[in-house]
Amino acid sequence: MKPIRNKFVLLAIVIAGLTTTYAQDPLPSWNDGPAKQAIVDFVKATTETGGANFVAPEERIATFDQDGTLWVEHPMYSQVMYCLHRVGALVKEKPELKDVEPFKTVISGDREAIGKLTMPDLEKILMATLTGMSTEQFQAEVKQWFAEAKDPRWHKPYNELTYQPMQEVLKYLRANGYKTYICTGGGQDFVRVYAEQTYGIPPEQIVGTMGGTTYGYDKDGKPFLTKDPKLLLNDN
Repeated sequence: MKPIRNKFVLLAIVIAGLTTTYAQDPLPSWNDGPAKQAIVDFVKATTETGGANFVAPEERIATFDQDGTLWVEHPMYSQVMYCLHRVGALVKEKPELKDVEPFKTVISGDREAIGKLTMPDLEKILMATLTGMSTEQFQAEVKQWFAEAKDPRWHKPYNELTYQPMQEVLKYLRANGYKTYICTGGGQDFVRVYAEQTYGIPPEQIVGTMGGTTYGYDKDGKPFLTKDPKLLLNDN
């Protein structure tokens, strides 16, 4: 039995060593090199009390782009994929759009034709699918899409297509007293729906492109906001 016992002891030592190494390395997915070292040096320099580059905890803010920085942006932005998906429901609500471009092209399902849509075409689709509903309804629709939709290439939910090295940077900074923000050209309301679950960043720390809203009351006198087809802030 001794050889077997010795093997278990050796395995335990190896696992313990790996666990210790992982715990000591805040950025395990990063290759050792100048980029990784620069991040570690920056955090150390700005959090070391009495140091020349010390930043007080209340002033520690780190801001990130999202698309192509925190998660994938190719072959198409996730928000655009959401809007293309919503065209079908929009045409059901407004059948007159089925013969109107670019909606006609989208519901045709012709990927090659959809890939040739121009920027004005996409802007028309975004404006039609991201407005006209209450903010609560919009949030519910986005949550449902993220729960059901999968990227056609990776066959994974869109909010799982994040970059692990950048997730580690976010956690590392927060562990050292930094507030992490996202400043994106994407829709502010869209990103705020999933950012906390996906990145650990609360809605109030998301800045993005923002549309207008109209304040109103429903039949029971309850107030609500309706998303308007009006651009208030272009954060691109």
